[in-house]
Amino acid sequence: MGKADPAKKLHTKMRLWEFPDEYVIEPTDGPSGSSLAISRVDGSIKLIDDIPQCSSLRVPKIRTIFGVVGLLKLLAGSYLLVITERECVGSYLGNPIFKVSSMKVFPCDHSLKNTPAEQKKMETEFSGLLNVAEKTSGLYFSYDVNITLSAERLHDLGDESKLLPLWRQADPRFLWNSYMLEVLIDNKLDPYLLPLIQGSFNNFQAAIGKDIIDVTLIARRCTRRIGTRMWRRGANSDGFVANFVESEQIVQFNGCTASFVQVRGSIPLFWDQIVDLTYKPKFEIVRLEEAPRVVERHILDVRKKYGNVLAVDLVNKHRGEGRLCEKFANAMQHVVSDDVRYLHFDFHQICGHAHFERLSLLYEQIENFLMKNRYFLLNEKGEKVEVQLGVVRTNCIDCLDRTNVTQSMIGQKMMEFQLRRLGIFYAEETISTHPNFDESFKILWANHGDDISIQYSGTPALKGDFVRYGQRTIQGILKDGWNALMRYYLNNFCDGTKQDATDLLQGHFIVSVPRDMTPTSQKGGIEAIASFPLAFALIMTGFLFASMSLRRVRNDFWQLLFSILWASISLAIAAFVKANGRVFCNRPRLHQPCR
Repeated sequence: MGKADPAKKLHTKMRLWEFPDEYVIEPTDGPSGSSLAISRVDGSIKLIDDIPQCSSLRVPKIRTIFGVVGLLKLLAGSYLLVITERECVGSYLGNPIFKVSSMKVFPCDHSLKNTPAEQKKMETEFSGLLNVAEKTSGLYFSYDVNITLSAERLHDLGDESKLLPLWRQADPRFLWNSYMLEVLIDNKLDPYLLPLIQGSFNNFQAAIGKDIIDVTLIARRCTRRIGTRMWRRGANSDGFVANFVESEQIVQFNGCTASFVQVRGSIPLFWDQIVDLTYKPKFEIVRLEEAPRVVERHILDVRKKYGNVLAVDLVNKHRGEGRLCEKFANAMQHVVSDDVRYLHFDFHQICGHAHFERLSLLYEQIENFLMKNRYFLLNEKGEKVEVQLGVVRTNCIDCLDRTNVTQSMIGQKMMEFQLRRLGIFYAEETISTHPNFDESFKILWANHGDDISIQYSGTPALKGDFVRYGQRTIQGILKDGWNALMRYYLNNFCDGTKQDATDLLQGHFIVSVPRDMTPTSQKGGIEAIASFPLAFALIMTGFLFASMSLRRVRNDFWQLLFSILWASISLAIAAFVKANGRVFCNRPRLHQPCR
């Protein structure tokens, strides 16, 4: 299903030669063919038939690589990104899936020797972002199947499309290295064009009686407004939203394949949370007059790709979240129709911090939509007998914690529905009646939520103990408190740099030297001291001050937590950042947004 023409098959294993003036990538996974040479002077590429002769004085370094991620052009040099380690994590519709365990950047920057000093300084600053890029988490690929497409879309590809190279079959929204592949595409280097997605991939096998079923959960993160929590919120003018993720749950049994897709994404308005040292920065809603148009663009795009839409909004109805909820609900009234519905469910008000079983109240309201819009199903002959006609689009503020709890509930209900259809479950049978299967299913969704959360916020998901164990635990609540503190630190001190690295890789900015700007290399103020050990020391000092105010807090646990949090940070570092506006750690300067 969806395999490319063998004649255009991707190279799966290669040898990278590091010569003084060029890199040479030699395929080692089959009959000898042309090798790829990349100049270390200007990043130009060409195919060569023979490996250059080695000098006895300078023997080239040789290493094994498993894929070419792409080539990135900066101010004066180009940079080659390759996969140096991979891990097989399972299969997608019978095809092996790999996770990128290690990625390395090789500079092609010898031309820097002849560039002005100012450009050299800026090149160093920008190339430093690639050190962050090397640590990008959650990258997956396959040499044999297009994993950017759901099972249904893959099945519906025309015969001609199925013969195209995988990068040409790919959904551009989820092709993580699309920008970095452009140079290779221009040079028609199909065997080297390896499509990557960022997201999550988890699966397990389980026995129910004598039946063995295979369950897979895959997340595809959209690159259109990709970024980090606090630094990427809301929508852009095209209606693309932050943290938009397609989650597909697949069941395979006796040759049958059932697939169910959900999506999540930020509230599609123009809004921000400016990082300013407060635990929850104020929500800034701008250009309200454009809200109906942006919401309409976003919902129509979802409608075009997935069919009918049920937008489930889980945010609070009071304070800052309440303002967002109100504006979103008002804007949705312009697009609500027979094909598009909007439903608000105040997660915190109804479920609190522990009673997540009350999500059954939400399910009662959406069950009719789920049953009507179904799921995708292939029988044992590979014939399509069901199609998914619509999608549930879920959001909270971050589209992480409340969203993942809710999506796991919907996924469980649809899984039970599918298993009854396949004859594995009786009419009233549920996943919870099979303890081993139930445990594996919960772990599947908990890992899924953690993976997405790490990519957006830097920490595992909150409320993950309920998804993993079916109930809230003291250990889970304490872990959530620690993760909340870590998110605070990362948002304020690290995510600015991470956002710049992401924008650089995605081609969302053109790197250039502004005419009116002289680059500076000095680091002062908060930029010079923002490191985790020092920040941690300041936080511990803050705890001393917080202990002096315990009598005022009395028995209010949450007030105590916020008092400790604020005391830990404000007294130690507020003076350093007051003059800097936003708080960031070594945040470089990107120019000229182009996408």
